[in-house]
Amino acid sequence: MPGRDGAGEIPYSIRAGVHCYPRRIARTRDIHTNQLDVACDVCGRTLLRGEHAEHYLAGGERRMVCDLCTARALHEGWIRESGADHVELRQPHRERGRSFIDRLRTRRERLPRDVEELEIEAPAPNEEPVARPEPRREPRHIRAVPTNAELKMQRALDVFNSSDHTRTVGGVARSLGAPAVSVRPRTDRPSVVAITVMWELSWYRFEIDLSDEAGGVRREAQGDELAELAPEEQEANAAADERGALHLALNT
Repeated sequence: MPGRDGAGEIPYSIRAGVHCYPRRIARTRDIHTNQLDVACDVCGRTLLRGEHAEHYLAGGERRMVCDLCTARALHEGWIRESGADHVELRQPHRERGRSFIDRLRTRRERLPRDVEELEIEAPAPNEEPVARPEPRREPRHIRAVPTNAELKMQRALDVFNSSDHTRTVGGVARSLGAPAVSVRPRTDRPSVVAITVMWELSWYRFEIDLSDEAGGVRREAQGDELAELAPEEQEANAAADERGALHLALNT
């Protein structure tokens, strides 16, 4: 009869009125994001989502530095690629970010313990106080802290002076005299430094990409009249020696 199994028996699920439904298996879904894994070149840590990384220039390459390692990168001499070229690179203050009570407690702990044990003795009535000699003060040598732009310009001149373009500058200088030199980081391309060597009858513009120092120095343009240059490009801040090597002017 229809509705019976092979043995002629009605299945128990039908006799008991139990409805059987197909079993559903839960499926897992892989979540993918468009964010690429970025690792800090100082500590090697993979940055978390939303964490900011700053571009630095070191060894002729572009490096990624997390916010926690910027002080260490500056200490190693790495150059910030973009932003705030006019801001001085000061050493980070270790007490920054700490509360006033913590800083006060730390300074009190740094005081020598002997200070607390010293006893102030009043001089005798008939005894004149003895004048103590003042400690000798060493002269202070104040040195200007270079800005981020100056670090870029100095590194670019180091790359230029190790190239064969110094022969070009030295050869023209023997005929036209000492040139005026302008060294400026480009605002539209933060890793590129432009060097313009100028005479009254000729000028050369070179470019160095500090993120690709292996590419060397590139002669970007040249001309015969200084009027072809922008006014800020004609402001000299460097000089050339008899060999054609370039050096930044000293700040006075």
